[in-house]
Amino acid sequence: RNLIVIDRPTFPSDSYAVASQARLHGLDPEKAIVRLTARDGEHALREEDVEARLGELGERTAVVLLSGLNFATGQLYDIPRLVRAIHAQGAIAGLDLAHGVGNVPLALHDWGVDFAVWCHYKYCNSGPGAVAGAFVHERHLDRPDFQDMARLEGWWGNDPAQRFKMTEGFVPVRSADAWALSNPPILAMVPLRESLAIFDEATMPALRAKSERLTAFLEERVGSIASDAISIITPREPGRRGCQLSIAVEAEDARALFGRLGPEGVICDFRPPNIIRVAPAPLYNTFADCERFASVLAGVLP
Repeated sequence: RNLIVIDRPTFPSDSYAVASQARLHGLDPEKAIVRLTARDGEHALREEDVEARLGELGERTAVVLLSGLNFATGQLYDIPRLVRAIHAQGAIAGLDLAHGVGNVPLALHDWGVDFAVWCHYKYCNSGPGAVAGAFVHERHLDRPDFQDMARLEGWWGNDPAQRFKMTEGFVPVRSADAWALSNPPILAMVPLRESLAIFDEATMPALRAKSERLTAFLEERVGSIASDAISIITPREPGRRGCQLSIAVEAEDARALFGRLGPEGVICDFRPPNIIRVAPAPLYNTFADCERFASVLAGVLP
């Protein structure tokens, strides 16, 4: 097994991670990385196309790393379905959930995901540099090679009962902590703890319900703008997206158009070459915010 499969558009840090992993194993990233791409003229990746491609690659695939919720298109994948397809080929299923955590309900254990990683500075509101998160399915803790698995090891991954014996031998703690390299930054943990407490109070089911209504309203208002210069590339079905709309701008200078939103008090972001991403986060955005965004956008379009 000498292939890593990843979805496209790919966030750069994911590309860096898989390319460096390939090189660590003496492989050429250009040959070892397979990128899944939507059909010509489409933006969303079809699950049946992923299944077909995995079937073609077969037992050559070692790991499939998907973004869960794609950063550029806003597409939410059918994660349980894709995990089943990955496991059918005997490969490891991993997720980058940077845009999924705090955005959509997740059941990583029940879905059978092998591992996942994410940041907390987006929908979990903890600010740039906030501590990250990682999940490893508990079935991997019972593997006969758990003690000797190939992984990068550090002080905080050692079994607490062994940590201060100051021996050279590493005894991995039986949890995802086995992959931790150092202790969590305490000051960076404080905003995360406060944010997660808010999520506990609000609950993800309630936030998801509001998110679907907000995003649908935003879609309706943006869709009502009489302009050929914009189009929504995020899937229209609520179950196939989070609280994000990606708007493709067909203008001579899409970035300059985006730059006219900020002075009007609209905070969103831009991804080259021409995508404006808008995220009506249910914890603090309102329907009035969505209405105002559409009005401002209409006002800056050519």
